[in-house]
Amino acid sequence: MSAIVMTKLPDTLMADDERRRRNDNAPGTAVITRTKPQVKRPSLYRVLLLNDDYTPMEFVVHVLEHFFTKNREEATQIMLHVHQHGVGECGVYTYEVAETKVTQVMDFARKHQHPLQCVMEKK
Repeated sequence: MSAIVMTKLPDTLMADDERRRRNDNAPGTAVITRTKPQVKRPSLYRVLLLNDDYTPMEFVVHVLEHFFTKNREEATQIMLHVHQHGVGECGVYTYEVAETKVTQVMDFARKHQHPLQCVMEKK
């Protein structure tokens, strides 16, 4: 009758897959991890028109159609909201786009001698 003697083999004799299963990091091996860069969404800004007593309603509708690509019905609804409540939202954009739209509207209003005010605020 023969006896089976079980002894622990040194790590150097252990099979690679056994070492991986035990998660031993032998000298000379490295674990490479990749970190996914965190991408932050840009802040959004509301572009608002402010009511005044001098700018014609049709001019405001034209501004909304031209600079904010609103159809006639949407532009009219926004214009009436501005007229009744003193302020109305034209759209929500990233900072650079909102800033550009505000500048374009203000320049266009001044060019046509209207005191229309357009501002932006962080959403």
